[in-house]
Amino acid sequence: MDSKAINIRVLSPVFAGLLTLSTFGQEAAVDSYIAVADSALAPTTDLDSVALHALDERLARLDSEHLMFAFHNLPKVDTISPLPLTDSVFEHYMAELDAKTPFEMIYNPVVKRYLERYLKYGTARLSRMMAHGQYYFPMFEEHLDKYDIPLEIKYLAVVESALNPKAQSYVGATGLWQFMYSTGKLYDLKVNSYVDDRNDPLKSTEAACQYMLKMYDVFEDWNLVLAAYNSGPGNVRKAIRRSGGKTSYWEIRPFLPRETSAYVPLFIAATYAMEYGNLYGIGPADIPVYYLETDTVRVTQQLHFKQIQEELGVEEALMEFLNPQYKYNIVPVVKGQDYCLSLPKDAANHFRIEQDSIYKIAESYFESRASSIPDLIQMNKRTVHRIKSGETLGHIAGKYGVRVSEIKRWNGLKSDMIRVGQRIVVYPRRL
Repeated sequence: MDSKAINIRVLSPVFAGLLTLSTFGQEAAVDSYIAVADSALAPTTDLDSVALHALDERLARLDSEHLMFAFHNLPKVDTISPLPLTDSVFEHYMAELDAKTPFEMIYNPVVKRYLERYLKYGTARLSRMMAHGQYYFPMFEEHLDKYDIPLEIKYLAVVESALNPKAQSYVGATGLWQFMYSTGKLYDLKVNSYVDDRNDPLKSTEAACQYMLKMYDVFEDWNLVLAAYNSGPGNVRKAIRRSGGKTSYWEIRPFLPRETSAYVPLFIAATYAMEYGNLYGIGPADIPVYYLETDTVRVTQQLHFKQIQEELGVEEALMEFLNPQYKYNIVPVVKGQDYCLSLPKDAANHFRIEQDSIYKIAESYFESRASSIPDLIQMNKRTVHRIKSGETLGHIAGKYGVRVSEIKRWNGLKSDMIRVGQRIVVYPRRL
C-alpha cells in the first residue's frame, strides 16, 4: 500500500442497542487536477444534474427504509461557529484530506454540488448516516486493515447503500455493499429463499474487500477501483481505450457510464462530509440500539424470530436489524451450512441455557403452519415447482426471475398449456 495511507488503530466492533438504530504518489497540484476536470466536465452538466437528482432520490429512499429510521433522535448543532459552505473552505479541507489518503481527493464544481447535498440540503440524512457509521465502521475497518486496503473505503458503503443493510437497488444489487447475485456468488455469498448472505454485514464486507483488492491488482489506482466497483472492470478498460490510453479517473470520466461518472465525485463528497461534517455543525444522531453489547449463537434447528421475542424478550425489530440476512425472519436448517443469530449479550446467554425448550416451541410453531411456510429454494439451483390453481407460465417465470421460453426449454414444453399439480423444473434467478 502507498506510504501516504493513514495508519489507524482498528477498534474491535462494539455492537449495541436498546430498542424502545488515486493514484499512488499524488504529485500534481490540486489546481491542475481541477483544470483537467473542469475542461473534461464542461459538456456533461446536464448528465450531472440527472445523476444528482437520481442520487438524491436513491439516498432518500434508502435512508427512509433503514430499519433504525424510526428510532433516531437528531442532535443539536454541536459547534458554536459552523464553517461556511464556501469554495475557500472546501479547498482547504479537501487538500488536507488529499494529503492523508491514496485517493485523488480533489475539489471542483461537480464535487461541490455533491458536497452541498450532504452539508446543506441533507443534514438530517447525514446525521443518521454518521450514527450508522459509528456502528458499522469499526467492523469495516477491521476487514480493510486485514487486507491492507485504505480505510477510507468504508465510506463507499455510504455511497452504495446509505449504510442500510437491507438496501436493494432496482436491478437487484443488495446489502451494504450492493452485490449483484452473480458477483456475490464468486465470493461465496450464498442466496436461497430464506437467507441472503449479501445482507450479512460481516460476510458482505469480507467479499467487498476481496473484490476491491482484485480490482486494485488490475488497475493499480484506487479511484479506478471505485469506478470498476460500480460499473465493472470491462467498462473501465473500455473508457481507458476510448480516452486514448489515459489512466486518471478524471481523464477517462467522460467515457464512463453516466452513473459511474457521478460515482467517484460522490465518494469524494461522502468522505469529506463524514470526516468534516462536525465542523459544519452536523453530528451523529442518537440511536440507542447501537450501544448494546451483542454476542453470536449458533442455531442448529429451524427457528423463527418470534420464539426469541416471546421466550427471551428481544423485540422482533431488533432481531431483524441484528440479523438482516434472514428474509422471512426464519433461520433455516440447510445441510452443509452453519447459521447463527446475533443477540443482545444477556439474551445470547439465556439462549444457550434454554435452547432445547426454545427448539421444541419452534418445532410446534412450524408444524402448525406447515402449509404456509415457503419452500427452501437455492438460487440458480435446479428446483421443481408444482403448479397451483390459477398459475400460468408467465406468473411462474416472474416469480423466479426467468423467461417463459426458458421454462419451456427446460421442460420440453411445446405450448404454454400447463395443468394444476404438474411439476416443472426451474433454475431461479430471483427468490
